[in-house]
Amino acid sequence: MVQNETAPLSLGTEKVGKLLMQYAIPAIIAMTASSLYNITDSIFIGHGVGPLALSGLAITFPIMNLAAAFGSLVGVGASTLLSIRMGQKDYETANHILGNVLVLNLVMGIGFTLIALPFLNPILHFFGASEETLEYSREFMVIILCGNVVTHMYFGLNALLRSSGSPQKSMMATIFTVLINLVLNPLFIFGFHWGIRGSAFATIISQILVLCWQIHLFSNKNSFIRWKKGIYRLKKKIVTDSLSIGMAPFLMNAASCLIIIIINRQLIQHGGDLAVGAYGIVNRVAFLFVMIVIGLNQGMQPIAGYNYGAKLYDRVLAVLKKSIFFATLIMVVGFAVVELFPHAVAAVFTTENQLVDIAVQGLRWVFAIYPLVGFQMVSSAFFQSIGKPNKSIILAMTRQVLFLIPILLILPNYWGIKGVWASMAISDSISVLLAGILLATELKHFKLGDEKTI
Repeated sequence: MVQNETAPLSLGTEKVGKLLMQYAIPAIIAMTASSLYNITDSIFIGHGVGPLALSGLAITFPIMNLAAAFGSLVGVGASTLLSIRMGQKDYETANHILGNVLVLNLVMGIGFTLIALPFLNPILHFFGASEETLEYSREFMVIILCGNVVTHMYFGLNALLRSSGSPQKSMMATIFTVLINLVLNPLFIFGFHWGIRGSAFATIISQILVLCWQIHLFSNKNSFIRWKKGIYRLKKKIVTDSLSIGMAPFLMNAASCLIIIIINRQLIQHGGDLAVGAYGIVNRVAFLFVMIVIGLNQGMQPIAGYNYGAKLYDRVLAVLKKSIFFATLIMVVGFAVVELFPHAVAAVFTTENQLVDIAVQGLRWVFAIYPLVGFQMVSSAFFQSIGKPNKSIILAMTRQVLFLIPILLILPNYWGIKGVWASMAISDSISVLLAGILLATELKHFKLGDEKTI
């Protein structure tokens, strides 16, 4: 944790490139580690339980995205608000944000579980579960939902750790979670023969252990923000500002839930259960590079937010340009790896040849536009970082709802499975153009100096 009030001030004085590396590298390492865990998790399930278990796991993606949506509504919004308030040197409000995040995550985490758990079977059927995959999906999600409040608390506090000036500790929290998972997953699946339930238990147990450490970090009396009396009562201004800023990632995750449902149902209709399993593979690989860019965006967020709050717009522009460059570089690497070695990538997850062939087709299409996707992701995160959620929401919703859904509903009727994969690449292409228009419009305001902070 930050030990005094001078550490966050470097966000407004240190060289932007150095700051971006300081904040982004720990976040990138953390996000990469988290994504690699998801990949190894799928590998363990694919080889230790079977190809249909991979399909069952893919069926759970929508409900997990929906749970993540409520977590990001609080965590992303509050962490952005924390950065802006520190830039404005409003340290009292920064402490109250910590207490409000704790209460909001408790309420949302428990509430989501109480609503989803009793209706889990019909929810999974609606998401595309067949008689062959339902049991795998249910076994996994019962455990995940029971630990949902822990997941919300873990991600919420980790976002605040990063924004309060402790990116290294935020990184270590994620890495600890991954390492514990990597030990428990094979033990539970291969050693105890718990099947797909073993993977779910490993996830929740690792988050519980790391959450205890996060709570301890915020208990340090010398920390910049910490647990203390009077910060837990919900304040209307903090709650509304946090939820307003967090609405963009919330809608992105909620829209992702709807998109995955449509994708799964279209894949089942045109290719069967194995096609859904192939999407699970494509999703894991794609998210490896997406998560790296998300880590970069997390490093950008406190720098952009602080300097925007301090009205140092030249520094805001500098971190934006550097973030776009590195995001593009990351996605170009992902494009090259997948397009050159698609069979090798897919074969890591399973020995089922038919599943590998379907996954290869998906990988080639989904990654076709990836060199430009990094720009779109940074643009959306940038609007969140400076407290402009409306534009971030526009980018998220047009890409995943206005663009992707109609294409998904139409194209597979002519191209079958190929139409499902192609829909994602086409919608990404259109969203990149929209991101460029919105960002160019916003940058004109910077030049005119008429920006207004929240």
